Amino acid sequence: MKYLMFIFNFFIFLGGSFLLGVGIWVLLDPMGFREIVAANPLLFTGVYVILAMGGMLFLLGFLGCCGAIRENKCLLLFFFMLILFIFLAELAAAILAFLFREHLTREYFTRELKRHYQGHNNTDVFTSTWNAIMTTFDCCGVTGPEDFEESLFRLLNPNQIVPEACCQRNSYPGDLEHVSVEQCVSGSVAFRHNKGCYSAMVDYFETYIYTAGAMAIVVLTIE
Repeated sequence: MKYLMFIFNFFIFLGGSFLLGVGIWVLLDPMGFREIVAANPLLFTGVYVILAMGGMLFLLGFLGCCGAIRENKCLLLFFFMLILFIFLAELAAAILAFLFREHLTREYFTRELKRHYQGHNNTDVFTSTWNAIMTTFDCCGVTGPEDFEESLFRLLNPNQIVPEACCQRNSYPGDLEHVSVEQCVSGSVAFRHNKGCYSAMVDYFETYIYTAGAMAIVVLTIE
């Protein structure tokens, strides 16, 4: 049992070290990779998520390895407390997801988008997050470009039908790209993404949901 625990936690330790290394490299990379990531708020947030997960797994693996191989009660107690904290956090997340599942509907996201999305304001977290989503998944709005009708965005930008984040990128070189963006925000269907982000994200994550569910069951069983 001691060596089995050591082996399990050694792999956890290696995984945490790898994630920590990736996160630190992205933040300190002198070749300019950090600027590329920083340009996308979604990716930049992901770097800190990777660092947090890497640090937690690194500590968990270290406590498990040293505690098991040395049979140190103090290290094993800290290991148990960390596992208990992770387990309770996962349980709380599952309960909250079940209780608030009715809020994760297409109608809810559409209503929030109409109320709070501002367009090109990078200082507003809600707006910058939606811009990152629409740029990453090549989509527009929740159900489609029509979501921006009678919205806060239209009040703030009366001359634009859709935000720039909805426009197709890298389709035209130089000045033609600028022209395509102008036509896009003016309402031209040919230069914008017409698929809603709700459908785009569901299609993207659908291939991973069963794998993620199976891995979650395995992790909870081991815990």
